[in-house]
Amino acid sequence: MGQNVEESKERREFLAIVFLCPLWYAVTSSSNVTAKALLSDFPYPITVTIVQLTTISLFSGPLFNLWGVRRSSRTLITWNYYFRLIVPLAFGKFLGNVLSHVSIWKVPVSYAHTVKATMPLFTVVLSRLILQERQTRKVYLSLLPIVGGVAIATLTELSFNFTGLFSALASTMAFSLQNIYSKKVLHDTGVHHLRLLIILSRLALFLFLPVWLVYDVRNLLYDPATGGAVHISSRTLNLLIFDGFLNWMQNIVAFSVMSIVTPLTYAVTSASKRIFVIVVTLFILGNPVTGTNIFGMVLAIAGVLCYNKAKYDQRQAEKKKSTLPKYVSPKQNGHSNFVVNGWVNDKHRLLAV
Repeated sequence: MGQNVEESKERREFLAIVFLCPLWYAVTSSSNVTAKALLSDFPYPITVTIVQLTTISLFSGPLFNLWGVRRSSRTLITWNYYFRLIVPLAFGKFLGNVLSHVSIWKVPVSYAHTVKATMPLFTVVLSRLILQERQTRKVYLSLLPIVGGVAIATLTELSFNFTGLFSALASTMAFSLQNIYSKKVLHDTGVHHLRLLIILSRLALFLFLPVWLVYDVRNLLYDPATGGAVHISSRTLNLLIFDGFLNWMQNIVAFSVMSIVTPLTYAVTSASKRIFVIVVTLFILGNPVTGTNIFGMVLAIAGVLCYNKAKYDQRQAEKKKSTLPKYVSPKQNGHSNFVVNGWVNDKHRLLAV
């Protein structure tokens, strides 16, 4: 019986890699190319983000109901918890998306994704500051090629823009924080990860509609250059709709892959996706690059792969140390374990958003 279950899991992971990963790569690449084309003609990143959040909010509910995604969590979410963790998560989601759009607008997509390869660095630092997590020496050493690769790519980037660099770094930090706290929310509440996606998208849309109305809508209604409203062409409108749809699909496919494969497989496929996006956007958008610039990109991505392997080895070592159950007082329930009748259960599942 146990062998059949294991074989079923392996089959699902194999099918996810064969079918869902190529789809994920294709959708992500298309989304980035579309966003670059859109923002080049329509430099309003807040509006682009609002359209994406609206698309997720409108279309996800009916689809998840059709899929039978559960609505309720195992515990009641109090208002205190909601305002302490979920509202900041929604804020981080919006901020991360806007800054990501600014980076794509200001610098080539290939360079923006190279800078985003620094996410392990932010994750390690923030986990140390927030959760007091210590890493192995291998994990720390794996960060060196990431930092070095991004530094080389930055110094040799022909279309360098400081705003684009700062936005890419800030969005990466925002997404790292979002990953850390999303894991905590999923662990604490048991809410389905796809339902959390809807909650955060709808809350972010509600919170930032006033910002959009005051900032972008005002600028769209009055253009100082013409003295009238900004003309939105049918091409721009089509790109806005298509970009929102692609972003929605990207979120669905990413969460589907995440829910099927192991954490290591997801980390490796995510790094491979970044390589695919860089290559595709270099080929389609044709921004000029040098050999040294490409070397920096490759070095940064290689560092990410080394980081994933180092984290996997660290998790395996921790599992070996905790093969025997350890009795603790129910009052000693920590942030990373469930305590059931005084016994530690380390088999809970944490998924990043």
